[in-house]
Amino acid sequence: MAGTAGAILIEGLDHVVLRVRNLERALHFYREVLGCRPERRVAELGLTQLRAGNALIDLVEVDSPLGRARGSAPKPGAPNMDHFALSLRHFDEEAIRAHLEARGVAAGRSELRYGAKGTGPSLYVEDPDGNVVELKGPPEATA
Repeated sequence: MAGTAGAILIEGLDHVVLRVRNLERALHFYREVLGCRPERRVAELGLTQLRAGNALIDLVEVDSPLGRARGSAPKPGAPNMDHFALSLRHFDEEAIRAHLEARGVAAGRSELRYGAKGTGPSLYVEDPDGNVVELKGPPEATA
């Protein structure tokens, strides 16, 4: 009911939808680099869903029925989203950087940033389509 206090209670990120130019490249990044696992695929729509903790990352091929519904593909260097954040259970910067480097992924500088659970360390990486992913540590962790 509109106007009812408490009608919408947000618990966390449910899902984010990314339009991607190269599904295999995106799948490699989200599965192999970030450790997301396949959830389901709806091939006729061009949709692949990956489990990211308690949330989903939906990858939509830009030349698929779902992808075309939003217009032309985002241009390189001009992604259609600023960033999204993934909450991490632990933030061991050295281990995270080693993991990313081993997979050819550069990470930005670690900084304390405010998020849904408070201020904690985080760093930014880019997926193959130029979307920025913030890897956000818990507030009790130190940078």
